[in-house]
Amino acid sequence: MRKSVPFHKISTQNPSVPGTPRLVSTKYSSAKSGHWLWFWVAMTGIAMLSATAGALLAVSLSSTPLMQSRLSPEEEAVFGRGDRISKTSLRLSELTRPVNILVLGVKVLSSDVDDPDARSEDLGYHALVNSFEGLSDTMLLLRFDPEAQKLAVLSIPRDTRTKVEGLGVTKINAANARGGPALSAKATSDLLNGVPIDRYIRINVQGVEKLVDALGGVTVYVPKDMKYQDDSQHLYINLKAGRHHLDGDQALQLLRFRYDEYGDIGRIQRQQMVMRALMEQALNPATLARVPQIMSVIQTHIDTNLTVEELMALVGFGVQTERSDVEMLLVPGTFSTPDQYIASYWLPDRERIAMMMAKHFNVPTDSTFSDLNPTKLRIAIQDSTGSDRAIQSLANFLQTSGYRRVYVATPWNEPLDVTRIVAQQGDIDNARAIRNALGVGEIRVESTGNLRSDVTIQLGQDWLRIAEY
Repeated sequence: MRKSVPFHKISTQNPSVPGTPRLVSTKYSSAKSGHWLWFWVAMTGIAMLSATAGALLAVSLSSTPLMQSRLSPEEEAVFGRGDRISKTSLRLSELTRPVNILVLGVKVLSSDVDDPDARSEDLGYHALVNSFEGLSDTMLLLRFDPEAQKLAVLSIPRDTRTKVEGLGVTKINAANARGGPALSAKATSDLLNGVPIDRYIRINVQGVEKLVDALGGVTVYVPKDMKYQDDSQHLYINLKAGRHHLDGDQALQLLRFRYDEYGDIGRIQRQQMVMRALMEQALNPATLARVPQIMSVIQTHIDTNLTVEELMALVGFGVQTERSDVEMLLVPGTFSTPDQYIASYWLPDRERIAMMMAKHFNVPTDSTFSDLNPTKLRIAIQDSTGSDRAIQSLANFLQTSGYRRVYVATPWNEPLDVTRIVAQQGDIDNARAIRNALGVGEIRVESTGNLRSDVTIQLGQDWLRIAEY
C-alpha cells in the first residue's frame, strides 16, 4: 500500500467547477482527472485505399462530392465551394493550402425521425437509425496545414452554450438537427472567432462501429471499469480497466460512456486516447485485405461535401504527419453549476478561445496575449508509478525551478514507461520548457490531462529511475 506523504497544505474544492481543485500556491492539492475518433476511424479506413494505387488514382480524379444529403446554394456557400483545396500530381492528390474540416458524429434513434418506414416495426425500444439528421453527438474542427506540416484537432463539447441561428442561445449540438451541416458550420464559426470552414464530414455511430470492425479492431487502455445499462436504447456498456483489443461494439461502448463526474468532457478525453491508438496501429499492410468492407461502410454511413480527390489529399497528408505534429485541443471553458442554469452546459472561455484560434488556426484577433510565466502556470501531476517518492521529488524539483502552482491530481491509471508532458491548453512552449528542465518525457499536445491545468505531467518510470537514483 502506498505510504502517505506529509503535505504542507491541501487546497479546498472549487465550488464553481465540481470535482476540480482550487488552484493555490502550494505544493499539493487533489483533483479528479478528466474527438476526433469519429473522423480518424473514417479517414484511416479511407487511407487504406491509397495503397491500391493505379485503379484508385483514377477514382481520385473525381470532382463529385460524396454527399448523401442535398445543400441549397446558400448552404453550399457556407463552405466556400468555389475555392480549390487540392490538386492531383502524377502520383497522388495533395493539398494546396491549409484547410479546415468540420466533423460531426451523429447518433439518431428511431424516436427522433419522422420517416414512418424507420419506425414501421415496433421493436419495443429506441433503435439506432442510419441517418445524419439528429443531434451531433461529437463535434470536431480539424485544420490540415501543409505549410506548417501540422494537423490540429479541436474537440467542441456538444453541450457548449452558444448562439444557434433560429434557436437562440442553446447547446451547439442542436445545430445539426435544426439545419444540418451548414447551420452547424455557422454556429461553430461564430463560437470560434469567425474561423472559416471549408468542408464537412458527417458519420453516424453505426458507421463508427462497422469501421472499427473493418479495420480489425483497436488495442487501447481502458482507464477504468465502465458499466452502464439503458434498456430504452438497448445500450449496454460493460468494460474492464486495462489494455484490451476492442471490436467495433466494445470500442463504441468506450466512446459512448459518459456516466461519470466529467460527463461529455471525460468522453472527449477517452476519444483522444483511442485516436492515438488508431494512429499507431491502423496503417498496417494487413488491413489492405479489408478494403472492400471499408468502402462499403464509407458509402453507406458517411456524408461529406469533400470530393474523392480532396479526401485522398487529406488522407495523404494525415498519413505523412508525425505523431508529434498532431495537436489535439479542447474548446476552453468550464462546467456550469445548477445555480447558473437548469441545463448542464460547457461555458466557453472567450479569451482563451481567441488565443487558441490565433495560435493553432491562424484566426486574426485584436487581443494581445502574454505567455504564462512559471509562477502562474498551473501544473498538475498525475502519477502512474505508485511511488510517493517520485511524486515528492518531482514536486520539489518544479518548486525549486520556479513553478509555484503545482498540485497532485488523481493518478493516471495506465502504467507509463515514458513520462508524458501534456499541453492541456495547447501551450506547447511552456510544455517544452518543462521537458527541457526535467530532461525526460515526451510532449503531447492533447486534452487528456487534468482539466484545470495548463500543463499536466503524467509521471512515468523514466522519472522514477531518476528519483530513486
